[in-house]
Amino acid sequence: MQNPYQQPSRPGGPYRPPPFQAPSEPDADGGRISRKRLVVGICALTALAVAAAATGVVLGVRENRDRASAAAAASAADPTKPLVAGWKTVINPTHGTAFDVPPGWEVLEPQIFSGYEDRKDTEKVLIGHTAPAFYKSRWCSIDANGDGQVTDVRLGNVGTKGAGGAKDPADIAVKEAPTWVYAAYTQPDKSVVTSDEPVAYTTKSGVKGSYVRARSSGVPRSNRCAGDGQAIVFGFRNSRGDLVSWNFYGRTGVPGAVDDALIMRILSTVRLAGDPQDPGPGP
Repeated sequence: MQNPYQQPSRPGGPYRPPPFQAPSEPDADGGRISRKRLVVGICALTALAVAAAATGVVLGVRENRDRASAAAAASAADPTKPLVAGWKTVINPTHGTAFDVPPGWEVLEPQIFSGYEDRKDTEKVLIGHTAPAFYKSRWCSIDANGDGQVTDVRLGNVGTKGAGGAKDPADIAVKEAPTWVYAAYTQPDKSVVTSDEPVAYTTKSGVKGSYVRARSSGVPRSNRCAGDGQAIVFGFRNSRGDLVSWNFYGRTGVPGAVDDALIMRILSTVRLAGDPQDPGPGP
């Protein structure tokens, strides 16, 4: 099994995606992220209020902003302050997002890229995200290739990414959730990956979107670190109207695996965190 740690190795040297300084992980994907800007035209007529011809996208962005503002009391007013007492906040300034993780998780720098390459084509990134947080980053260590270089496999990973090219939040979740499971746990076999239908969801701060859960069953234990995993992807829009996603993936069926209740509690803390920076192509 390939190691999805901060500085993985692969034949030919570590993969370094052009937009980022930190190396990617083996078996990483991501795709090129296009940037879409939202323009809203407003016409004012003297002594007459005229409703603007707003699209569903515009309404969704405004609703997220309004809900976030309404919920901005105490801890929610400052996106850098965790919504759960004692937890750590993970900020992704590129996408203008934030979420919280329990105190035992490792929060990495926002520019760190974490993802997977295609084992058949190591120049192809299957999926990846930035500003990640890891759970038990050295949960399992192995020299998978027998080359003397030890790879550390983590038990859980969470982060956010851009989703240019997607149609809507549900479309993001439908496409990305099974891709995370395949990239991290089942390559080259897609037949053992299944996923649920998208579920509409609103976070504590009022961010609306949809999430999809995907999982694998029957992954061969080719080494002591290999096995089944799951992913949950929540698609939504940031304050600029860009489609983005929050992503969790982790091993299942092993002692200490992150349970569904904790995953959903982390997801509930997803919120907008100021104006997103212009990331250009990339996760």
